[in-house]
Amino acid sequence: MDIWEKLYREAKRVQNGRVISPFMEAGGVAAAVLTKSGNIYVGVCIDTCSSLGMCAERNAMANMITNGEQEIDKVLAIMPDGRVGPPCGACREFMMQLDKNSGDIEILMDLESRRTIRLKELVPDWWGTERFE
Repeated sequence: MDIWEKLYREAKRVQNGRVISPFMEAGGVAAAVLTKSGNIYVGVCIDTCSSLGMCAERNAMANMITNGEQEIDKVLAIMPDGRVGPPCGACREFMMQLDKNSGDIEILMDLESRRTIRLKELVPDWWGTERFE
């Protein structure tokens, strides 16, 4: 099993889309983050009726930060239909702000072909680069 399959399985394990309350749903999307040190953190989306929720990727990154890490190597997100997809704009911005090398984060775009893209390709000419210098 390669690393992408491992990340997919870890995210799929927690996906479990469900209704939490009349105001909240969770688990439609799941994500896994592989850190530079080799640890995997997972998270699910939390959708609320008042826009206070969070995406699966940011949930996984919050888990990573809670555990003392901030350098990401790879990111994978599973959509409700089981396919993988890119992070939203808010998640892209969050990742860019983590580390000066965040542009090199590898994101899986297609599980079958293992096609990936670097975060800097999704966020060209990012506004905050100079603040890391």
